[in-house]
Amino acid sequence: MIADTVREVVLGDGGMRLERVAEQVAERVRERLAARRAEVAIDARFPERRPAPVSGVPTEEISTLHGRASASARGTRRLVGVSATGMTTSPYVQSVILARARERLAASGFSAERIDRVVAAVPVATHSQLSLGTLHLGCPEGSALDFDAADLLAVVEAAMASEIFELMKRSDEAAVVERAHRRPRRVEDCVAGIVAGAVQRFPDAPGDVFVAAAQRDIETIHGHDVVAERAGLLGDLRHELATGRPVERRASLRAWLEGGER
Repeated sequence: MIADTVREVVLGDGGMRLERVAEQVAERVRERLAARRAEVAIDARFPERRPAPVSGVPTEEISTLHGRASASARGTRRLVGVSATGMTTSPYVQSVILARARERLAASGFSAERIDRVVAAVPVATHSQLSLGTLHLGCPEGSALDFDAADLLAVVEAAMASEIFELMKRSDEAAVVERAHRRPRRVEDCVAGIVAGAVQRFPDAPGDVFVAAAQRDIETIHGHDVVAERAGLLGDLRHELATGRPVERRASLRAWLEGGER
């Protein structure tokens, strides 16, 4: 029965957004099973063609599109999300290496002014990680609002130290590494950047839109990964960024889908 419902929705509505497919499937399953609530999650890999940063070599980047919906007696909540891979670089290690480099240059007779010029011209080493950023935006019951996945993808990628590319010349590789080392980011910096990017990119979206940001670093010098997350209503996040005061009301993706905020 569930397989038949999915087939009806997908084959009957060509070109429908992923989250809208999840919405219709959840509503039909709930109706046919006479259930209190039905939840559907769909993930799809999608390509985006773009040029490499220096050579312009065409490359195809693969990201993940998420569509989720939760249907209940009071209506259907739906989420659209994207996950993209990029780089992060450690500001902590970079600051230690920079301090040591300054000491060595000073011991070799470089003046403070010349040391500053060297540091400004040469990117300072640090360790880098492959990193996965995710952004979900949720629409409450009765909302007709839709978000473009390309906008969400731009927010996620801009929050990381650098984008990465499948196909690059050496000049592209150098540009990506230098960019990442000139703007080091931790996972919590990326999450803060995703939240701020969502607030800035969707200034006219209603305050009851749900926002969930997450970042996972696949560590290179540790045996564990590092994860940061943040979620809340768009209106609360706007207020927090405008005033600098954290809001007391917290949210999670699971609680929001089930109809609550906490």
